[in-house]
Amino acid sequence: MNPPKGPLGIIAGGGGLPLRVAEAVATSGRPVVVAVLEGQGDASAFTAYPSQSFRWGLAAQLLAWLKGHGVRQLVLAGSVSRPSVLSLRPDAAGMKLLARIGRAAYTGDDSVLRAVMGVLAEDGFEVISAQQVLAGLLPPAALLAGAPPDDLARADIQRGIAVCRALGLADVGQCCVVQQGLVLAVEAIEGTDAMLARCGPLHREGPGGVLVKCVKPGQSRLADLPTIGPRTVDGAVAAGLRGLAFEANGTIVMDRDATIARATAAGMFLLAFDPADFKEGTTA
Repeated sequence: MNPPKGPLGIIAGGGGLPLRVAEAVATSGRPVVVAVLEGQGDASAFTAYPSQSFRWGLAAQLLAWLKGHGVRQLVLAGSVSRPSVLSLRPDAAGMKLLARIGRAAYTGDDSVLRAVMGVLAEDGFEVISAQQVLAGLLPPAALLAGAPPDDLARADIQRGIAVCRALGLADVGQCCVVQQGLVLAVEAIEGTDAMLARCGPLHREGPGGVLVKCVKPGQSRLADLPTIGPRTVDGAVAAGLRGLAFEANGTIVMDRDATIARATAAGMFLLAFDPADFKEGTTA
């Protein structure tokens, strides 16, 4: 297979993933062009590359700018907080783009991503995943830190997987916190960090809870996969949790060494799980 020609475009949201992708691609010798979503990504992080910030309502201008730089292959990377429709303030071209996305703009994140990627494909772009650029982002099933979860923690993980599946089917969120069988919190538009911040006052006496993250059923693997990193561990510690469990081969682990080190130092388990190992009736 011939290597891709032309620059790789990155539509950058928040967090460290977009910059890691840019650095990896640039190191390989391929040019990088970065369109930063205003209010989401940090434009100052991409001064080494052709880059420009765009607000949501100027999405059509964003795509035209990428095309003007010869971009035909794109990575959608980083966290994004969806704005309200009224705050978009689209220009005329943006209105046409919004019309092409259609009703998905009023539904869940995965529905919107699928609609956006359909529009990108129609416009001649190919969307690839961050994990196609960065090896090792998605750990296989393994215990990465701490002692193996005991029976109570395994029961909480099993419960959390069921809750995450229900959330995912409704295209709402990708994670929850379960303690002793009780669902303390579920993720919605606020994101994982804010969800964890809500959990502290809800903590029960006895063994701490578990953060569980899963890929939504049928979710595209090209963008918006569940993600954890050192901040996630810090938030879990502050919430009094005793472990993080996330779907193997489907969850991005940012700064893996630092994430594992923080979990180890906190005495927490860090488990990349195969959902098949937590089906009803399975044992450790």
